Parts: sequence; structure tokens; C-alpha cells
Amino acid sequence: MLPSQRVYGLLLVGMIFATALAAVWTSESRLGVSILALLLFDGVVLGLMGWDGWRSKRDRAIVLREPIHRLSIGRNNSIVLAVQSQAKPATIQIRDAYPSADFEVSTPTLEAELQANTREKLTYTVKPLRRGEYQWGSIHVRQRSTWGLAWLDWKIPQDQKIAVYPDLLGLRSLTIRLALQAAGAMRQRKRIGMGTEFAELREYSAGDDPRLIDWKATARRSRPLIRVLEPEQEQTLIILLDRGRLMTAQVQGLKRFDWGLNATLSLALAGLNRGDRVGVGVFDRTIHTWIPPERGQNHLSRLIDRLTPIQPEFLEPDYLGAVTTLVSQQTRRAWWLSLQTSWIPQPPPNFCCPLAEWHLAISLFVSHCAIPKWIDKLNTLPRTLLQPMPVLLRSICSHSVKLPLPV
Repeated sequence: MLPSQRVYGLLLVGMIFATALAAVWTSESRLGVSILALLLFDGVVLGLMGWDGWRSKRDRAIVLREPIHRLSIGRNNSIVLAVQSQAKPATIQIRDAYPSADFEVSTPTLEAELQANTREKLTYTVKPLRRGEYQWGSIHVRQRSTWGLAWLDWKIPQDQKIAVYPDLLGLRSLTIRLALQAAGAMRQRKRIGMGTEFAELREYSAGDDPRLIDWKATARRSRPLIRVLEPEQEQTLIILLDRGRLMTAQVQGLKRFDWGLNATLSLALAGLNRGDRVGVGVFDRTIHTWIPPERGQNHLSRLIDRLTPIQPEFLEPDYLGAVTTLVSQQTRRAWWLSLQTSWIPQPPPNFCCPLAEWHLAISLFVSHCAIPKWIDKLNTLPRTLLQPMPVLLRSICSHSVKLPLPV
């Protein structure tokens, strides 16, 4: 139980009254009388405060935290507290025991005024900056007494262990968009010739590519027909994720590895939604984690569970060794995507040799937000000034591809 501001105001009034009494009293015992009056007054105020607090205990509000399942790193996750008042109105202050480290919180202390026998939900958001398991503690509640002389102070045990995962909210949003696209709500027009897999035949129209004319079908039908091609499906997609020392750097509050992990799961979701087989390899000096390619939505859950505990380490990555090791295990032709930092020495000339003969390779870089601006400035310079620059800088200026960070 804590005294309220009203109690402090009454005690201050008592002191002023005792001081005035001592000033106007002419008797020699005025000091003792003033002190005695002050003590009596303070005793009455404190007694009323204790009585008010004791009788208000039966009207304490009920506070419960709704179950927290999974939190997404780098996102504002909502935490909901349900508050139920009793037979009398309640003025309460609530502070949840969230983990203070690696979390940004919107409202540390929640305040509410409830009428009698009402229920209300209070919400605050937390933004985790690091993956892992964290402990939520008890809920600290303060409620003002009926006469407003005291604050009832107690804790409600609500201990809970919460896991912070990659950006699951972003994956959920991507899932909805892919479902709408598959259902036809976001249908895109087919582009003739954009792909390698035969879809259908249709009549030739002005503007179509003559190279797509099917001459055999044209001879049978006596009118020009063209082949409609669409992107090949049910392919194999291998994603390599670097967990070396440069992936520990911070980009917009998160580690580069976390951005790469979010992109990995987004690419895997898009591939699985198309019916492709998706595999993921995480490497530094050696292959840290290898998840063989499979298809189906259940495979996405396995990817999330296996990749979530992984953290970047201060180790130099061996790109060539990682590719060579995994190519020996993946004999089927596949797309290979490598996610790594942009600030690495140029890979050796034979970096893609294990992939060049049979596979298709693409490298994606997680860069700092200032690098595109720096590259734009370099691109405005005359090429004659760029000749003396190192090969790495010239290649960045000539072949840089700006990819937005995951949203």
C-alpha cells in the first residue's frame, strides 16, 4: 500500500495549520501544542488511509495477460492485457514485466479508468531486436482506493517463456498475397514467351513474336498459331545463407543475418507455394546446417524451427568450400541462391565453377542503407576517373543491384 498525492496534500495542510497555530498562539506552550496537533492530524490522515486501503482490497481488479505465442523480430508485436473491475469503479496502473534487454516497448506503463463491473483490453507493443527465448514475469498492478487516499500495490504471477522468431508477420502477409494471386484476385496477364514450359496454343495476332509460331500446328489448322510458354514449375531451389562475421553488423536495428534469414524464409515460402522443392544451407567455415530440399507447406515449418536458433558467428566464411560440399550432395539440376554481405573481397574466379556446368546460380547481397547512395555518387563520376580504382569498387559501380530490405 502506497500513499496517494491526496494524502501528501493533507499532510502538507496539517503542517501549514500547525505552523500558523504556533505563530498566532501567545502561550509559552504553543510549540508543544502545535506539534501535538500536527501529530494528531497526521495520525487521523494515516489512519483513514489505512482504513481506505484495507476496505478497498475486496474490490481489486482482475488482470490477465492473454497468451503470447510467437514474436516476430523487427516487428511491432501486440501484447494484450485483459482487465476486469469489481463492484466499484477502478483507476489502475499496470506495468508488465517484459524483458528489458533487446526489446523496444511502446508504453511501459498502462493506465485505465473502468466503471463498475466492466471489462477492458489494454494493448502495448514490443519490438524484439534479437531472436531467442525470453522470460516474461509477473504483472505489477496499482489501483487507487475508494476515497483516493492510497494506492493498492500487488503482483500477479504470469511467468511465461516466449520465443522470438524471424519475421513471421511478414511471412503471414506474403502468404495472403500468394493465396490471393493463386485464387485469381491478383491475376497477372500471361506474357507470351516468358518461360520455358509449354502452356497452350493460340492464334497469332499483330505484335506477337514470329519466333513463337508453331509451324506444324499452323500447317494442320491452315492458320498461324503460336506457342504460349510459362515459367517452369516444380523446380529445385537451394538457398545458401552466410553466417560469417560480416553478417553480425547492424542494418536498421537488426543484424544482417536476420535480414538474410527473413529473405530466406520469404523465398522459401514463394517457392513452396509454386510447388518447388526448397532446401537451405547455412555456412561459415563449414556447413553449419543443411536442410535437404522438399516440397509442401509442412516443410516451411521445419525450416523455421531449424533456422530460428542459428546466430551469426565471428568466423570467416568459405564460399567455395560450402558450394563444393553441397553440390556433391545435390546432383539434380537446381537454382542456387546465395545470401551474403556486400562487403566481402571478390570471390575467387572458380567460385561458381561447381555450379556452372549444370546448375543456375544467383548471389543476393545484404547491404547497408548508405551503400546505394554512395554508389549513386560514384556512378555520376566520369569513367576516366574510375579507372585507377580497385577492381572491387569498379565492379560494385558497374554491376550493383539495389534490392529493398524485407518489409
